[in-house]
Amino acid sequence: MPNNQFKKSELYSFITGKASIAIARRLQKNFKQAGVEITIEQWSVLYQLWKEDGMSQQQLCDATFRDKPSITRLLDNLERLKLVKRVASKDDRRINMIYLTPEAGELQEKSMELANQTLNEALQGVTNGQVEIAKEVLQRVYENLK
Repeated sequence: MPNNQFKKSELYSFITGKASIAIARRLQKNFKQAGVEITIEQWSVLYQLWKEDGMSQQQLCDATFRDKPSITRLLDNLERLKLVKRVASKDDRRINMIYLTPEAGELQEKSMELANQTLNEALQGVTNGQVEIAKEVLQRVYENLK
């Protein structure tokens, strides 16, 4: 017997990212109001580099769940904004390593504050226990389909 407490259309809508899209839209709005001139997609790449500077383009694809053309386009735009630089790998010149610029470092604190503010807005009225259950459920869904 399927473990499905939702109508199929409700479940599909929820799992395909209804909440994620709402959070992304709010974060973009908060960025714009604060004068942070990057997109959510660009921020997601910067976020990975703030966690580990000097990733390869392939590592960024894997970390952000994007394909190579999408990452290339995002990096092109981030380079134009002087937020990242590409450096050929010392081990394999076919591989580009992506590094943050000082300008990206200056953007980190403000954008992370806005991300935390947005997440706090999204989680109003949600208990820590509910958050833990949601994380477990979504991790299980991901593991089932990985």
